[in-house]
Amino acid sequence: MANLLVTGGAGFIGGNFVHYWSAHHPGDEITVLDALTYAGNRSTLAGATRADLVVGDIRDTELVERLLRERNITTIVHFAAESHVDRSITGPDAFIETNILGTNSLLKAARAVWLAGDGREHRFHHISTDEVFGSLEEDDPAFSETTPYAPNSPYAASKASSDHLVRAYHHTFGLEVTTSNCSNNYGPHQYPEKLIPLFLLKALSGKPLPIYGDGMNVRDWLHVEDHCRGIEACLERGKPGETYNIGGGAELPNLAVIEAICRQADRAFAEIDGLTDRYPQAPAAKGGKSESLKTFVTDRAGHDRRYAIDETKARSKLGYAPTRNFDEGLRQTLRWYLDNKHWWRPLLR
Repeated sequence: MANLLVTGGAGFIGGNFVHYWSAHHPGDEITVLDALTYAGNRSTLAGATRADLVVGDIRDTELVERLLRERNITTIVHFAAESHVDRSITGPDAFIETNILGTNSLLKAARAVWLAGDGREHRFHHISTDEVFGSLEEDDPAFSETTPYAPNSPYAASKASSDHLVRAYHHTFGLEVTTSNCSNNYGPHQYPEKLIPLFLLKALSGKPLPIYGDGMNVRDWLHVEDHCRGIEACLERGKPGETYNIGGGAELPNLAVIEAICRQADRAFAEIDGLTDRYPQAPAAKGGKSESLKTFVTDRAGHDRRYAIDETKARSKLGYAPTRNFDEGLRQTLRWYLDNKHWWRPLLR
């Protein structure tokens, strides 16, 4: 048995991890620490019977220390972060506060309890992003664990800073840490400001689909459950002090992703009874095509051209490999949103 503290566990990736870990490690106890900001949702944890939600801020070091001691926590899985690039451009302060100062608060608490305290076996796993590596040209090799950091947005810079702090606590104080840098996640329970749920819900409502620039910015797409499997591999087989890239093996331009969303949405109207009545504003409900909603808009500042993940290390050292291809994962994701309007509808108000 293990006792886990999952920060940001009521958010998208954290919530999926809580469900995944509960299903695959039913004897473990999970404490979720989440401030329930706009991206945190209690209902995301529905059905996770081994998880106890504590509403609180990761910057509250005393609270974290108390949880580690009183609940005999042996593993921290750190998801909590501000993560939307557009929000980091309009309001970078929140990203500095949560991603940098919040991570430092967790590390201080872990050091106080695990190293200066009882010296118990422990692991601090930090979830990061491929955005810390900057942007790739079309012919550049994919990001590896040795790619130099070159963040281009306040979000990416704040995550890069937190990565360096985690590394420093290992090398300076001996804290047992691992870090994983993931590519673009998608799947159930994703807040509808991110590309896939945003464009699906806009298409269902008959609203324009705003495409930055020429739509040819490239990302690697990772289904959230495959990401959870990668984190599990890091916790079980990762070497303290090491970082691992977790990718989905689906490098696609945004325009191709958007067109796939449109095709899948239109197909759903042909295959699922009642969608026309539920979403009468959708082009497919009127005999049209969702692609007609595509609208090209001015590119945003700090918009990296291409990300790509080299997951060779994770494959060879951890035995990790993604299990879903993008078409399958997208189909499952779109069906989840169609079936769970009760979850996302309140978030649009």
